[in-house]
Amino acid sequence: MARALVTGSTAGLGLEFAWQLAGTGHDLLLVARDEGRLRAVAEQIRHVHKVEVDVLAADLSVRRELDRVATAVTDPVAPVSLLVNNAGYGLRGRFLEVGVEEHEKQMDTLIRAVLVLSHAAARVMVQRRCGAIINVSSLAGYTAAGPYAASKSWVTVFTESLATELEGTGVTATALLPGFVATEFHERASISVEGLPRVTWLKAPFVVEQALRDAAKGQVLSIPSVKYRAAGEVSRLAPRRLVRLLASPRWEAAAGRRALGRARRRASRRRLKAPWQREDG
Repeated sequence: MARALVTGSTAGLGLEFAWQLAGTGHDLLLVARDEGRLRAVAEQIRHVHKVEVDVLAADLSVRRELDRVATAVTDPVAPVSLLVNNAGYGLRGRFLEVGVEEHEKQMDTLIRAVLVLSHAAARVMVQRRCGAIINVSSLAGYTAAGPYAASKSWVTVFTESLATELEGTGVTATALLPGFVATEFHERASISVEGLPRVTWLKAPFVVEQALRDAAKGQVLSIPSVKYRAAGEVSRLAPRRLVRLLASPRWEAAAGRRALGRARRRASRRRLKAPWQREDG
């Protein structure tokens, strides 16, 4: 039976990957920082699906703990057929508002962990001539929205280069580039997404299902939904000066003022329907 290793597997897309992979018969090795949550998730999955679920508590920003996960990836007794590099998080505040230590820790998780685990997995998978790697990136990587976006840009380009190197080996690499997904990500980072239209949000089950379908076909870039594929092309081809402008504080402030103005205009047109008001009053 195929075995999948999923990092950041107790919430968001990582948790959805775990459930969908278990549903298709994959044994799992779940990796996250919180051992209590890991064990709870594992028990829930075992209760529903007849698969083996192992857990490994590790903070991927700590090198010795990352090395433990890399060793698990290369275990010949329980080989990993699919690696999902999903672990990641956002930081509240702009670059200069956040301590450099926090930036370093974030980049160790978003970049170094992807590099180390992909290297470990690809080498053993190539020897077996079978396997797949999914690296969770983001359409933010096409923007100029700070270190997080820069990290995701690296993940996308790295995955594309890895996929090219793996051609003909029986092993594939896929970068998943979602847009806004309804998960705990923004809430945990205390990032405000107020004012974003409902149509911009994707649901995690759809995103993960699309990623697994694309990876199974050996597709290098997986961008769920037509609207985001179009947005990704526009962002990728747009003049960099325009991309930088859209990420500037002035543009964000202006967009916020416009959203507030629209909300006030809608409110002024809406009749108050309070419970103490009578139609015949």
